[in-house]
This record gives sequence, C-alpha cells and structure tokens, in this order.
Amino acid sequence: MNLIDLNREGGIGANSLFLRLGDLRILVDCGMHPKLAGRAATPDLGKLRGVSLDLIIVTHCHLDHIGSLPLVMREHPDTPVILSTASRMLIERMLHNSASVMTRQKEELQLPDLPLFTHAEIDRLSKRFTPIPFGQAKRFRGNKDEIEVILHPAGHVVGAAGVEIHHKHRGIFITGDVLFEDQRTLSGAKFPAGHFDTLIMETTRGATERPVDKGRTREFGRLIDSINDTIQRGGSYLIPVFALGRMQEVLSIVHDARKFGKLVDCPIFASGLGMDLADYFDEIARKTRQINFNRNIIKELKIKPAPRKLNPGEDPQQNGLYIISSGMMVENTPSYALASGLLGHARNSIGFVGYCDPDTPGGALLASKPGDTFVFDTLHVKTKVKARVERFELSGHADREELLQFALQTEARTVVLTHGDPPARAWFMQQLTEKAPQMKVLDPVPLQSYQV
Repeated sequence: MNLIDLNREGGIGANSLFLRLGDLRILVDCGMHPKLAGRAATPDLGKLRGVSLDLIIVTHCHLDHIGSLPLVMREHPDTPVILSTASRMLIERMLHNSASVMTRQKEELQLPDLPLFTHAEIDRLSKRFTPIPFGQAKRFRGNKDEIEVILHPAGHVVGAAGVEIHHKHRGIFITGDVLFEDQRTLSGAKFPAGHFDTLIMETTRGATERPVDKGRTREFGRLIDSINDTIQRGGSYLIPVFALGRMQEVLSIVHDARKFGKLVDCPIFASGLGMDLADYFDEIARKTRQINFNRNIIKELKIKPAPRKLNPGEDPQQNGLYIISSGMMVENTPSYALASGLLGHARNSIGFVGYCDPDTPGGALLASKPGDTFVFDTLHVKTKVKARVERFELSGHADREELLQFALQTEARTVVLTHGDPPARAWFMQQLTEKAPQMKVLDPVPLQSYQV
C-alpha cells in the first residue's frame, strides 16, 4: 500500500489520506482546517491531479474531515463517495453551513476566492453520497484489483465510522476519530477485535494523561455543580460547544439535571447550527436507533435564542446558561464574542467540554491563569481573566491508553499515526516502540509518499 497525508499543515486540520491499493486509488476524508481560511485551509490536492480516483470514503461529518469534499468531487466527477447511513443524513446540512460561513468570510477577511463551493454545487453533488450500513461489506473493483470495505461504529460523533479494508490477503483498519466510552447520546466504538496488517489511527489525546477519577458520569455532575454555583452567585455560564455532537450531548445532560431537580432555575440560551442539527439527530434516532436523542428536550428546557448582536467586551447582563459554538472559541464566533464580555467579571464562568487546540483562543484561555491579561484580537478587546475558567473531561476522542491497547491487540505490522499534534504522536511512537518493537511505527510527513 502507498500512503500520502494530504493535510499540508500536519497535526489536526484539513484531514485527508490518499491510499493506493494495487491499481485502486482511494481518498479517505477531505477536510478543512478550522484555524485557516480560503485555499490555505484545504488539503493539498495537487497529488490527485491527473489521477483517476476509484473511491472516496468519509469517516464522519466534522468539517475538518469533510470541509473540502466538494472540491475533490468537482475534480473527480465519476468517483463514488461512501459513508455511514447517519452521516449521509447529516453531510449536506454540514456542507451548506460551511458554504454560508465562507460567504460571510469573503467580506470579513477580504478573500476573493471564497466561497470555495456554493449551495447549488452541494445540491448537485448530493446524489453521489452512498450510505453503507455499519457491518455490511461492500466490494469495489479497479481494472485489476478488488477491495472489500466494512464500516464500524466509532463513537466520537453521530455517524462516525472506523473503516476496515481487505485487499487480497491484507487487512487494513482506519480508526478515524474514535471514542470507546459511551456518551449521553451515543454508544462508544464497536471495533473488530483481532489482527490487522496495517492500522491507521488518530492520536488526538496522545499528550493528555488519563485523568484520575474523571469518568464521564462524574464529569456530568461536576459540570452541573459548576453551573449551579455560578448562577447562584448572580453570574452567567458559557459552555462553548461544537455544533455537531457536543451541543446535543450537553443539552441532554442539562435536560436530565433539570428533570431530576439538580439544576437551578435559570434561562438557557442556545442557537445556530447546533440547534438546527437537533432536528437531524431526532430523525436519526427514529430511523436508525443508533443514538439517544429527542428534540422535545429543547421545548421542555424552554431554550431561548442566544443574543444575535453581542457588543464586544460587554457583559450581556442576562444571568443564564449559554450553550453556543464554537467549541474552541474560534475568532468571529458567538462563543468568542460572548466570552469577551464575560471573562472580565468574577461572577461568570466559562466551561470547556471538548478538545481545544492549544493555538485557538479556547486553548489559550485554558492555559491562562487568573489575573492574566487576555486579548480578543479580532474584537480589539483586552481584559483581565477574572471569570472562572474550567475544563470538563467530556472529549469526543479516546484516551491514549485505550487507543494504545487497541493498537497493540491488532498486532499490526505497521501503525500509521494521524490526527494529532507532534507531542501526541511522539507519545504513541515511544509507547508502541517500547511495547511492540516488532511493529513499524510511521509518523508521515505531509505530502511525502510512503510504501506501507
């Protein structure tokens, strides 16, 4: 097998892998870097120029995995795209949101090449998305060779899939983004046990030591206690969330707490893509039985729309719970704007419930200390860190110990490290080298070709 990582920045970003198996050419994901804009945010698709792609596989619908998909589909109009049933129900909505965001960025960032694709193009491409149920083998033929593909539930987010590929007598497994632990709305990964010749795995939490006594249920309780304390002190509580997956889980946690009398009475604000996706989650729950979510919880919580216009640096003075995106508090998002007004007041709190890239505003805020000066660059706001800033271990990615255990049980000849910052990959490299010296461990340099 030949492998090229097309994510030009490496780490976590515009995730995309180009594989050659015999005469079959396969692309796994085609994402967009969340911290960049325009062409710089896309994978380097130059390696695909003049190549006839036989298959595109989508692991899940987060934009760092699908955000550039229309670009490669445009250049390869005959290539089928396969994904899980739930991902098929979500992908068009996610891509339409991306097109809308790029249209706004065109003016904000003065980037003439935006949007990279349009709503009309997404509609035209949609007929090429082919859903495959979990566990069902599907064969694809090249001119000479044939592969068999099986998708497996990967936890992480609704529709996320690990990818099992068989080519001749060789077994390959791609974890995609994975969570083995059950979430409030979604069961954990169900991956096949046993041997694979090659394992391609994510490494997101490789630099994060497993917290002691911080199981998901305990973290739910800590979050609710923190919200109650803040509201009772007369403050507001901001939970920055990813629109796909984390918002729906947090809504379910809050609903359970209120249902059982464990949440103080306070207004709850939420809006945007995450609320729209609640309808999709409700439909997926009814049609596939793969998740636990009911849109009625929004009505029962009496959720109000978040303020549309937030004055930079000003506390909205509306005591309540705010559940809004983005999860990493990226610039020019509602959570970024709201945080600029909340951070300077000790009565308020900001609670992070998912992975935060260290280079994002959310990552920088988590690394700050009380009393530090924090700058919201794009809003031209400078403020002291007075609000309480907390992290809750509700990540959608597997603990490094769990991933290491899975890798070792595959007894793979080769393990390829992906989707992780350099320290995270380095931890896996060290651990695998020590515990399984017979394994070849590969940390691919972006855009270099490897024979695996």
